[in-house]
Amino acid sequence: MPRDTLLPTDLKPPSRLATLGELALPLDMLRYGLSGYHLIGAPRGDGRPVALLPGYGASELSMRPLEAYLRHLGYHVRDWGMGRNNGRVVADVERFAAQAAEWVKADGAPLTLIGWSLGGVIARETARAYPHLVREIVTLGTPIIGGPKYTALAQRFAGRDFDAIEREIHARNLKGLTQPLTVIYSDRDGIVGPDIAVDTYNSQARNIKVDSTHLGIGINPRVWRIVADTLAGI
Repeated sequence: MPRDTLLPTDLKPPSRLATLGELALPLDMLRYGLSGYHLIGAPRGDGRPVALLPGYGASELSMRPLEAYLRHLGYHVRDWGMGRNNGRVVADVERFAAQAAEWVKADGAPLTLIGWSLGGVIARETARAYPHLVREIVTLGTPIIGGPKYTALAQRFAGRDFDAIEREIHARNLKGLTQPLTVIYSDRDGIVGPDIAVDTYNSQARNIKVDSTHLGIGINPRVWRIVADTLAGI
């Protein structure tokens, strides 16, 4: 059952310094290349089906490195198969659920969903609407609370009623999720404020803080190790 959580009132978007920090992605990539030791001894996979969902404005290409790593471990990994994520959450949940239903029928097992940023929103809402399709959810820098008002992309949604969106998201979150949840977030996230990237609604949610930019969180070896350990039940 979800916690009886009040609508948060002290949420903040990412700081300007954190948003500027996203420009350091090339340096982060170099640093990540030197921290591959985190992956040594990662547990092998059990062959379960896994689907990867990209963030807003990104396509399956952004998930290719993580996809290759999880396949190396022994998981049956698919990309979401819908091209670029254009932010049409309601429609994309229905489209993805239809594809997921075919995969679940073919595999004979529900999916583990890993979503980066807005891809995590689609993963969570698919799990909420179609719980029989989803075994487990992992989100990376996903805006769980509040909506676009508390992201660095708010200006792209100018003209929308942010307060109404926030209330709608809160009402949806109060319905809760039944699946295991691992929520990975960062105080250095310059796109999605860390205040909104944690799950305060579901008692089974594990909120894990990492040191990463938003654009780098999906290629961070430390994050990959957390994902590998999570899928192995560690």
